[in-house]
Amino acid sequence: MELKRNNFIKEITSFIFIEDKPEKADIIFVPGGLWPEPMEKASELWLNGYAQYILPSGKYTLKNNCFTKPATKSEKYNKKYDTEYEFMKDVGLSYGVDEKAILKEDNATWTKENAFNSRKVTDELDLEIKKAIICCKSFHSKRALMFYSFAYPETKFIICPVDIENINKENWFETENGIDNVMGELSRCGGQFKKAIPIWRKK
Repeated sequence: MELKRNNFIKEITSFIFIEDKPEKADIIFVPGGLWPEPMEKASELWLNGYAQYILPSGKYTLKNNCFTKPATKSEKYNKKYDTEYEFMKDVGLSYGVDEKAILKEDNATWTKENAFNSRKVTDELDLEIKKAIICCKSFHSKRALMFYSFAYPETKFIICPVDIENINKENWFETENGIDNVMGELSRCGGQFKKAIPIWRKK
């Protein structure tokens, strides 16, 4: 059997990068980070009537143990932020999102906590989430979808990602940074989901 190396790249690309056309939903989820672009995308969708609420989620990474500064556009988003949530909320407000539409989750330190802490928030508010949009980094889209689907097993998800650091599905394999980010996501998708597999297998 002849192995074609390009096929492996295509298979990894197809697995990691997910993108859907926007649909009206009950909520827009934004897993935390230092990049403003996912929240900017969520804000644009909110302004165009795609959802009633946005739920940005995040404290900061355990690696940094604090919110450092925005990875891009720090001249625009230049306030002192204690958490990723505060940062993303400021991004949303700067776009004209109604403050009442921005829900709060500011304790998560990684993607699983983003998803399951968000579930706690929506449950406490008695919100039924039948359909949800996720705005995230494009190379984070598979892992975000997997965790949010784990937290919301009955919900239909629409992935509306953004490219950052000039990494996208067409070029990730051409740079060391792209390879590191995408292959890191591939590894985490396997390593972080071992506990979920027995649960999914029963369904």
